[in-house]
Amino acid sequence: MDQYDENHDYMHQEDDWDRDMLLDPAWEKQQRKTFTAWCNSHLRKAGTQIESIEDDFRDGLKLMLLLEVISGERLPKPERGKMRVHKISNVNKALEFIASKGVKLVSIGAEEIVDGNAKMTLGMIWTIILRFAIQDISVEETSAKEGLLLWCQRKTAPYKNVNIQNFHISWKDGLGFCALIHRHRPELIDYGKLRKDDPLTNLNTAFDVAEKYLDIPKMLDAEDIISTLRPDEKAVMTYVSCYYHAFSGAQKAETAANRICKVLAVNQENEQLMEDYEKLASDLLEWIRRTIPWLENRTPENTMQAMQQKLEDFRDYRRLHKPPKVQEKCQLEINFNTLQTKLRLSNRPAFMPSEGKMVSDINNAWGTLEHAEKGYEEWMLNEIGRLERLDHLAEKFRQKACIHEAWTDGKEEMLKQKDYETATLSEIKALLKKHEAFESDLAAHQDRVEQIAAIAQELNELDYYDSPSVNAQCQKICDQWDNLGALTQTRKEALERTEKLLETIDQLYLEYAKRAAPFNNWMEGAMEDLQDTFIVHTIEEIQGLTTAHEQFKATLPEADKERQAILGIHNEVTKIVQTYHVNMAGSNPYTTITPVEINNKWDKVRQLVPQRDNALMEEHARQQHNEKLRKQFAAQANVVGPWIQTKMQEIGRISIEMHGTLEDQLNHLRQYEKNIVNYKPKIDQLEGDHQQIQEALIFDNKHTLYTMEHIRVGWEQLLTTIARTINEIENQILTRDAKGISQEQMNEFRSSFNHFDRDHSGTLGPEEFKACLISLGYDIGNDPQKKTGMMDVDDFRACLISMGYNMGESEFARIMSIVDPNHLGVVTFQAFIDFMSRETADTDTADQVMASFKILAGDKNYITAEELRRELPPDQAEYCIVRMAPYTGPDAVPGALDYMSFSTALYGESDL
Repeated sequence: MDQYDENHDYMHQEDDWDRDMLLDPAWEKQQRKTFTAWCNSHLRKAGTQIESIEDDFRDGLKLMLLLEVISGERLPKPERGKMRVHKISNVNKALEFIASKGVKLVSIGAEEIVDGNAKMTLGMIWTIILRFAIQDISVEETSAKEGLLLWCQRKTAPYKNVNIQNFHISWKDGLGFCALIHRHRPELIDYGKLRKDDPLTNLNTAFDVAEKYLDIPKMLDAEDIISTLRPDEKAVMTYVSCYYHAFSGAQKAETAANRICKVLAVNQENEQLMEDYEKLASDLLEWIRRTIPWLENRTPENTMQAMQQKLEDFRDYRRLHKPPKVQEKCQLEINFNTLQTKLRLSNRPAFMPSEGKMVSDINNAWGTLEHAEKGYEEWMLNEIGRLERLDHLAEKFRQKACIHEAWTDGKEEMLKQKDYETATLSEIKALLKKHEAFESDLAAHQDRVEQIAAIAQELNELDYYDSPSVNAQCQKICDQWDNLGALTQTRKEALERTEKLLETIDQLYLEYAKRAAPFNNWMEGAMEDLQDTFIVHTIEEIQGLTTAHEQFKATLPEADKERQAILGIHNEVTKIVQTYHVNMAGSNPYTTITPVEINNKWDKVRQLVPQRDNALMEEHARQQHNEKLRKQFAAQANVVGPWIQTKMQEIGRISIEMHGTLEDQLNHLRQYEKNIVNYKPKIDQLEGDHQQIQEALIFDNKHTLYTMEHIRVGWEQLLTTIARTINEIENQILTRDAKGISQEQMNEFRSSFNHFDRDHSGTLGPEEFKACLISLGYDIGNDPQKKTGMMDVDDFRACLISMGYNMGESEFARIMSIVDPNHLGVVTFQAFIDFMSRETADTDTADQVMASFKILAGDKNYITAEELRRELPPDQAEYCIVRMAPYTGPDAVPGALDYMSFSTALYGESDL
């Protein structure tokens, strides 16, 4: 309906005016004064005024001038003649102009005005006031009189003793006028000192202050208001409308200043968030840069203790240093997402971090860190295993070398003796037999020498730190062994040359020597084996050693029989000597092994057997304990691992389902987060079990496929995923509330997004995104146009045709640049929501900000620092002054600032 179609209102008001004048002539006096003052308040802008309202408008000249001033439009050229016809013509031009504004003038003709009819003249002026001063007033879908009354009620509501219900008796005590002034200009009136029982003072105070400070002329007399039972409504409305127009300009300036403050506050907050992100990203990348060289250091240690210290340092890194950085990385991603969401909501360009500080750069650096961390742990465990093997081999080498050197002690001197030169035949034969026995013993020791050389070779291959001393000792043993071989061969040849001369052989001694030597070698080997150190890692290995030991113990009865047989030979020799009184020059010439030595070694073997039993039993108990630790860890890991995987799947399902509102999903996710955090003690318990396994040097576990590394990575990913998902829901709520999107719209967006997200990845490819837009009725054409969100039959048919790839690529490329500013090739749900909300909601724009600045600048194309400091808070005024470029237009003055380029820069349309 046209805004001026309410013509019947003017008729009703005119009828009221007729009756009022008939009922209370006192109102005519009030209207004369008020209407005259109102007319003069506008005519003085043209440099004139009226004295008598019914006389000064008779020629129509000032009436036409009044209409031009209040309307801002030019009327037809007036007649300058003094005749009645000229005056009627001018008045008619004025009345025709009033009628052209949608006002029907009933019973008011040009002749009555020219004749000075006061009633008709006042009626005409009241109609003009209604049309140009009151009719355009609008407050919350109410206009004219109702709008003006609602405005008065709103402004005076906080004031005591003020109850505005009409435009007559509600204003008699003057407090209503004072309250309007105090509400907008509190410095002009001390409202607390006013009294309801002193209306004259209240009215005069309001009229004087309004005239002096608000440029509102005195249109009413305080005495007339008080003395009249019911003041004239039209006079009061006319005067009050002047208050409305006087204060509406200040309201616009205040609104403009508030808009600029809001925009600048958003910009300042975003800049602070950007600085915080840059600092946090720099600190995290610097920590990663310092940590990776430490994890990549592969300098080996020579001792097990040093490597154990490295492992302990690595555990401290895992327990103490890394967890805070994991939290910082997660918080960094959350801050980045929140900042981008705020930038999109405030219609600002997306934030691009400094080179090398993108979230993807940090994730890449983090991946490098974890790769180095994994390699460092594997290297340390391998090094510990290698050092353990080296220590075992070195100890074994020393034991065998010590036994061999003890055996070879004095052998060279013995082989170099020339005793056969003065010996008897029997002695020679004895020496020869003894030498044969020695050769047998020497051959038996060949295996030990080969074992010593093999162990030394393995120590060299494993890069044993003390290899030089091992090699020197091994070389000494080999050289001595070669020399013994040469000396043995030389002595054998000498004895054989003499054998023909010496034929006495003591068979018993020879037999004793032949049997005693291997038995003695067997006992030495047994003692060596029983004292040999061992290293095992499983129950099966210790069981194998135990079985071998039991097999050895089973051979002891047969060995004891052999010992008794050897001792029997010696006893037989002794019996023969005693029986036949043989003169023995010395002991058995064929061997140095005595029965006492055999018995002593046998006793030593018997003592070592139970010691070996105890050692094997202790090792078996240790392996049982290790197996218990493996099963204990596996039992926990086989529960925790699947639990983490299940939670990851549940979080993913919650993030794409549409059960309930976003707040319901957020509460559901926060409950999940609480349950996940409450699960942390189980992770800590598993860490404790893992530490016990590493301290026990357990390197494998057949009872579970999960390692502690798998659990740690899964746990960190779970914490990151739940935090990221909660942040996405919060951003969706922020977007929904800021853009005014209903829950039904949000569900529709989510339903469409999920329908085309067929791989449930949480993102859409370009073609999927295009199809999703089409399904929502978004017409993607080459020519950008306003989307209505509705399609008729023909539009829907065209949409179906466009699904055959007949779409505007330029428009779709523009949309993709909005939803995928980083050109990743996918569209997240948050970016999809931002785009859809932008298409259906209104936001602050650069043009709106420029319009606000123009109001503060008084319609100038530039603004000064003084105007900014007067209208804006100090910090935001200085923010604008520092960043605004000087204005260089033709109307520039010294100190002029360009607010237009500054406004476009706030929204990324130019450089700030």
